This record gives sequence, C-alpha cells and structure tokens, in this order.
Amino acid sequence: MQDEDPGAAEMLARHLENFATLSPEEIAAIEATLALPVRSGSARRDLIVEGAPPRAVFLIVSGWACRFKTLEDGRRQIVGFLLPGDVCDLNNVLLARMDHSIGALTEVRYVEISNTALQRLSLEHPRVGQALSWQMLVTLSTQREWTMNIGQRNALERLGSLFCELSLRLQAVGLATPLGYDFPLTQTDLADATGLTSVHVNRTLQHLRAAGLISLSSRVLRIPDYAALEDASLFTPEYLHLDQRDTRRGHNLPGGVFPGGLAGR
Repeated sequence: MQDEDPGAAEMLARHLENFATLSPEEIAAIEATLALPVRSGSARRDLIVEGAPPRAVFLIVSGWACRFKTLEDGRRQIVGFLLPGDVCDLNNVLLARMDHSIGALTEVRYVEISNTALQRLSLEHPRVGQALSWQMLVTLSTQREWTMNIGQRNALERLGSLFCELSLRLQAVGLATPLGYDFPLTQTDLADATGLTSVHVNRTLQHLRAAGLISLSSRVLRIPDYAALEDASLFTPEYLHLDQRDTRRGHNLPGGVFPGGLAGR
C-alpha cells in the first residue's frame, strides 16, 4: 500500500512530531545529526544479538524489525515490533551487554547513531530531547500493555489489539490509513508476539475474517471498520500517547530522563 521511503531525518522528525512540535531549526539539527550512512539489513537477519555490547542506537528508516528473546531450546518471544521512525533502545548506553536481540523481519534500512550524538542533540535542543524521552516512556507503556495482552486477553482480543496498535503507529508516520496497511508478518511472528501457537493464530485469523473485522491477502491487512475492530478487541489507544502535544505544552521533563542522565541539565 505504501511505496514511500523517506530519509532517516524525515522519518525521525515525523515520529517525534507526535510528541512535540518541532521548529525548522530543530528539524535542521536532526538532519545534521543523521547525516550518516544508511545501512541495509536482510530479512530474517539479526542487527544485534543478546549478549553483545551495544554499539549504537538504531533508527529504523524503512522495513520492520523486532525485539526478541530466545530460550536455550530455540523458542522465541517477540517483545516488541520496530517500525519506521522508531529509535531502538535509547537507554542502551547504560548496558554492558544487550539483554535482548534486534532482528529484521523484512529487508530494513537503518542508521546507527552514537549515544554521544544523541546526547548532544538533546542538550542543544531540549525539545528534541524531551520528544525522545517521551518515545522511551511510550515504549515502556507499550510493554505494560503487551503484558496485559498476553495475561488477560483471549486470542481474538490479542490479535485484534495488535492490529489496532500497529495501525495507529504506522498512521503516526504516514504509512497507513484506518482502512489498512502493508503487513509483512507471518503467522509464526504473530504467534511469537502473542503467546499463541501458529495453529491457534490461524484459527483466530479465520474468526476475524468471518466476523468481517479484517481481510488479509497479498501481504496487506485491510480493516473494513476500525472502530468495530477496536470494540471487539477491547483495545484502548491511550497507552500510545499519540498526538497529545497540546496537553504537554509548558511541561518540561525532569533532567536525567534521557539516556545517560544528561537531558535537561
């Protein structure tokens, strides 16, 4: 559904604009910081593995990736999907070793940003730093919602809630409409993200189709009635904290929220 592939700075600015209204000067500072080589990663390849020393912060420019953990017997749990505009693990400067892996689900384009460069950007442009901090807080909020999803929702509600979340996150960076979006995930990916078996995912997708809540073909997920899918899934979007810039005007985050404890000092 989307052929657009904007540059790294444009994609980050789109994402951060959900948390703060950025000035032309702040956008120019983002562009200067992200004047970096854009790397390519093959589908189903790891960008960094659990246990490795963190070398940079990843910004996804295009494609889909995920955070995941694996058990010794190879079982995988996806703990978060990474979409274009997402900055991965802003706080990894505090870690000696990665406590999870980041893997490409599709072919991805990304940049590696040094923690030093991000901290400098945050210090020199506090509103950008605050927006980055808001993103980090939303990541934590989303993790709590995923725990609720696996612990309390039934299979239809788990998948439906995930489809709603992905829709809103992709709409926030201009890569979806309420009627649908490109959908590269396999049934195995969905199973690993929702704590279901692939067989259970297949059965639940059939139920969602039969109820007229989704259609899925040619790697495109269509949502005929987004409100109906929200209702059926018991989905509430507040945890994403999207487009609430007006409610935060005049409120500054305390120093030390940004990685390294430098923002706002």
